[in-house]
Amino acid sequence: MFLSTSNIKQSLILLTVISVICDSMILPFYPQFFSQAFGVSDPIHTGYYIASCCITVMLAFPIWARVAKKIHELHLWVYTQVASAILGIFCFYVEDLLSFWILSQFMLVFKASYLLIYPFVMRLEERDSHLNMVGLFSVLMHFGAIGGALLGGFTLNYFAPRNLYLIMAGGDLLQVLVCIFLIYRLGIAWAQEQTLSNNEKENKSSVKAKRFAGVLPSYLVKLSLVSLLFYFAAFSLRPFLSLYWQQISKFNSEIVSGLVYSIPGWVALVGLWLNFRFNSRLNLHQRILVAFSWTLLASVIQSSGSDWMLVLGRIIYGWGLFQGMVCLEVLLFKVSEPKHYARDFSRIHWFQNFGVILASFTSGYLVAEQNLRWPFFAAAVLFAITLVTFLLSYKQQIFNRKPETLMGEKQVVSG
Repeated sequence: MFLSTSNIKQSLILLTVISVICDSMILPFYPQFFSQAFGVSDPIHTGYYIASCCITVMLAFPIWARVAKKIHELHLWVYTQVASAILGIFCFYVEDLLSFWILSQFMLVFKASYLLIYPFVMRLEERDSHLNMVGLFSVLMHFGAIGGALLGGFTLNYFAPRNLYLIMAGGDLLQVLVCIFLIYRLGIAWAQEQTLSNNEKENKSSVKAKRFAGVLPSYLVKLSLVSLLFYFAAFSLRPFLSLYWQQISKFNSEIVSGLVYSIPGWVALVGLWLNFRFNSRLNLHQRILVAFSWTLLASVIQSSGSDWMLVLGRIIYGWGLFQGMVCLEVLLFKVSEPKHYARDFSRIHWFQNFGVILASFTSGYLVAEQNLRWPFFAAAVLFAITLVTFLLSYKQQIFNRKPETLMGEKQVVSG
């Protein structure tokens, strides 16, 4: 074997960054894309489209998870990303809106296979390092959103919006080359069973036996509800934020809009460093409660109608969003068992995506019926509901538990 485990993880991290950048390029600019490419400016249409994207990924991911039990992920990704690239090129050329919907949804079916990277990396990582990896992947998602927003804004500012799909196709093919390189250097076999560890083989029968024990284990019920509400609130702000910025600010180019959209990503990078460098005096549940409070405050600030207040709100929002998402996933791995990580993560992921779907429908409706400020009002209400729900669900842990280390035993600071 020519590559170490560390090299493999670095390659998988590279795949994640490429995937997130390419997939998030168009996310802040869907309203502008549909307006320029197809002459459709109805915000409800944008909300429906984003919701349908989430539904497609939700339905496709479990299928790829099953396929990956038989076919190694690297082999699987080669074929799915080639298919995704071909469909992306078709999306570039298509002129009919209905055909674009159909082709782009099929493209997302194949792109959904890349959600398998996270559990694949967790399988390679030592259990003691899982918490660090959760934070790293959260930052990768934010970092990819930064690159995607900037690249998307630049493309819309200087080129036709359809070019975004050519860039996506190029990213897919780049990922294919990385996968082929890893397959060749590691001698990866087609069959997934040949790559399973002994521990996974021992747990395989146990997981199968408990498959029908219940749709949702009791320890996931409260966490699933909180995750659904949190993602519902968080993603209510995203679809029309670039339009909102262009409405309230004289700096209204797509590039500046992309920069403003990406502020939480830069904050997440700072948050990752602080989490590694310091250990909070608050325990895990208290940190989640504080994070929800920050996002609630940030939603109110962003609704003010001032461009500089929006920037301030994005900074506060980025901090609360990063800490909330990371700590919720750390809590998942804390209450779950290693042999159930993949199962429990897929179930929590379903509730998170359901929250995103609700956010897409809600934000589109509010903008169509009211104005661009209303998604911020809705998000503030939803964050308040999330905060109260979490407080009532974990009241004992919030007030009784001692501080816990998330990213390492370092200096202790408050907050």
